[in-house]
Amino acid sequence: MPAGRGDPAAKVATTAAAAAGPRPADHAQPAPTVAGMAATPLAVGGGRPAPSQSRPRLAQDGEEGWERLGGVAMLGFISARQAGLDDPGRLRRAEATRRVLSLELNKDRDVERMHRSGVNTLDIEPVEGRYMLSGGSDGVIVLYDLENLSRKPSYTCKALCSVGRSHPDVHRFSVETVQWYPHDTGMFTSSSFDKTLKIWDTNTLQPADVFHFEGTVYSHHMSPVATKHCLIAVGTKSPKVQLCDLKSGSCSHILQGHRQEVLAVSWSPRHEYVLATASADNRVKLWDVRRASGCLRTLDQHNEEKSKASSEAGTAHNGRVNGLCYTNDGLHLLTIGTDDRMRLWNSSTGENTLVNYGKVCNESRKGLKFTVSCGCSPEFAFVPYGSTIAVYTVFTGELITMLRGHYSTVDCCVFQPNFQELYSGSKDCNILAWIPALREPVPDDISEKSLPQQHLNPAYEDAWSSSDDEG
Repeated sequence: MPAGRGDPAAKVATTAAAAAGPRPADHAQPAPTVAGMAATPLAVGGGRPAPSQSRPRLAQDGEEGWERLGGVAMLGFISARQAGLDDPGRLRRAEATRRVLSLELNKDRDVERMHRSGVNTLDIEPVEGRYMLSGGSDGVIVLYDLENLSRKPSYTCKALCSVGRSHPDVHRFSVETVQWYPHDTGMFTSSSFDKTLKIWDTNTLQPADVFHFEGTVYSHHMSPVATKHCLIAVGTKSPKVQLCDLKSGSCSHILQGHRQEVLAVSWSPRHEYVLATASADNRVKLWDVRRASGCLRTLDQHNEEKSKASSEAGTAHNGRVNGLCYTNDGLHLLTIGTDDRMRLWNSSTGENTLVNYGKVCNESRKGLKFTVSCGCSPEFAFVPYGSTIAVYTVFTGELITMLRGHYSTVDCCVFQPNFQELYSGSKDCNILAWIPALREPVPDDISEKSLPQQHLNPAYEDAWSSSDDEG
């Protein structure tokens, strides 16, 4: 393991990390005590290398529809921000959007191959954005370090440790979900087809607690924003949603309302007591876990139009709903079903926004792990689509591109928001890294007239003229 959190190297702030905004660790909530274990953060050290320093070319900002090129435009950005004429986040959004739009399979970045069967689930811890967990159909869990410690252009993200087949506490069957404890790296969770949810001490790789269920576990999730509870929502083969309390080490209560197995669960990133669940009964439900009745609403694809067939009343999809993902502000919820449709919902009103994404191929018989971008304008959804990953604009439904590189079905993907990187896992046993393309330097022999017209803030345009010219 790397040096501890007290290592001075861990405090180094790189250019890229500074641009990404405040580090979640600065406001971290201590991990709860689980079965006598006070989780200590995973040892960290070093910083991500700064991005390429070639002359920047900024892509189109989704809000304004403008493009700027070269150092003059950069100075215009900075000057307008200093004067308060531009939103401070405008430059960051523009660059984040450019990077997402240029994602490509990078020949210089590799992830060490550790799984001997398909990769079902990935998660990157939100504290440092450095460590990634993977869970496979072989029951193995692997912890990767995404840091380029060699400082060489070409490198492989190494596996730091793993819960392999020889480990006494390894899952007996396929691992369906892994998740870091949201507030530090000293603990993570995993759930499996072996009907268990395990809470792991990262530093010892020993389970601190184990929850047992009557049926197969498809999905679990911890709230990224909770400060008043430590509940883990669990979806199993039972139609009942189980809530496990980390503090007490027991299942605190059950949410009843679905008619078939629960394939996906997700806490709201906006309200710590609000939970979304998706089921094989074609329904998506929103719950307030404080309420006795529990269910806030059942999402209706027809927005409760009475003229629709009664068999479709109260259904979110015309097939099993096996994927859920909130937007980062928690205002909208994306769902995906085996009817080959993805839908966007207003999470406050439960209204179907009717955004048309076209056919979204989904042949998975279990949960499908997709993700959304963060800090872009517009925001993007990354959805496993056969052996590719489809990239859509969230609020317009436009298919931007298809990321091709896997040889078999993609089951999961996860977004790294600090550096706009995407990692995907597939049945081909590989984890691929999709990295923003480097900016191409502008050749010195290109004249200024051949460059795109600069569109600076009018306050900074040169309005000076001489009296001779006027005469």
